[in-house]
Amino acid sequence: MAVGRGGLRFDDLDHLGDQARRQSAVGTDRGGDRGEHPLGGELARRAARGVGLGDEEPSRVRADVDAGAAHVSPFDLGMMPAMTADSPAIEVHDLRKVYGTLEAVRGIDFTVARGEVFGLLGPNGAGKTTTVEILEGYRERSGGTVSVLGHDPELQSPELRRRVGIVLQSCGMYRHITVREALNHWARFYPHPRDVDEVIALAGLGAKEDERTRRLSGGQLRRLDFALALVGDPELIFLDEPTTGFDPAARRAAWETIRSLKELGKTVLLTTHYLDEAQELADRVAIIKDGAILAVGSPQELGVDGSARYSVTHRAPGAGIVTEETDDPTSLLHRLTSEALARGERLTDLSVSRPSLEDVYLELTADV
Repeated sequence: MAVGRGGLRFDDLDHLGDQARRQSAVGTDRGGDRGEHPLGGELARRAARGVGLGDEEPSRVRADVDAGAAHVSPFDLGMMPAMTADSPAIEVHDLRKVYGTLEAVRGIDFTVARGEVFGLLGPNGAGKTTTVEILEGYRERSGGTVSVLGHDPELQSPELRRRVGIVLQSCGMYRHITVREALNHWARFYPHPRDVDEVIALAGLGAKEDERTRRLSGGQLRRLDFALALVGDPELIFLDEPTTGFDPAARRAAWETIRSLKELGKTVLLTTHYLDEAQELADRVAIIKDGAILAVGSPQELGVDGSARYSVTHRAPGAGIVTEETDDPTSLLHRLTSEALARGERLTDLSVSRPSLEDVYLELTADV
């Protein structure tokens, strides 16, 4: 996250400084006692001394980063009853979104269980980002019903926002504050945040906690996005293309962070273009194309039309490498080995495989 996480945003640094001074005077600490806002107090002290916030002038955050998000006061974030143990975290029925004559989302249905990592896969223009933005409350739907943690996200209630973390596809962050200052500040927007030191460790930012954000690398900034999404201790986390542009090492580190979210019992909705990422992380995936869901299932069991296909590859005499597809690999292997033994030859370059998630995805989304 950066700007727009949980619907909280500021127009510019002056607004942030003004708010910090107000909170320094009338703010409350986590236990409800009056106290100074950790980041706000620092900003107020700097402003009172006439000290700048670094050697760089602050710039305005792009207005399109969280367009449509409601302004929510941190003091309006209230408590709400917990969901029952068997209630899905997300329920979507007949969801539709129309832009003029374009039907971007065409009556899709899916559910996401609590504690599940659910992947939403599809080519560009498939409707997955529109779907996720509706679930996040950033976009209105044209029809259907949506429930996120028991709430309609279109109402943008503070109760829902405090229970959700969002890592947007494109984020921004005030460049003149440190990692720890950012996390301390965002933690105060939630009634029961996670310990900031724990979040820093979880996001792998221990060596950079006192670094100003403008000096962080791209991968480190993305880790900060994760940390800001986690500091409020949300039940549900949206990850929109979280590793786009990462090098292989940074991607693997991000995967470990996402796995740790599942270990913490969090529900994760993941959109990604990387099929290996979905295969590694998701409990279930939905493949979407042209606004419609084509298949839903676990990466391991998902198959086109539910078929149990196997690919058997071997080197055939005079024909080179041959691949045969079958629903009964045992019978095929028995035939191939018997024929090879009868010829007095070895069966070489033999492999048996199931279709990967990438195979299924490419077949389902292929233009015909």
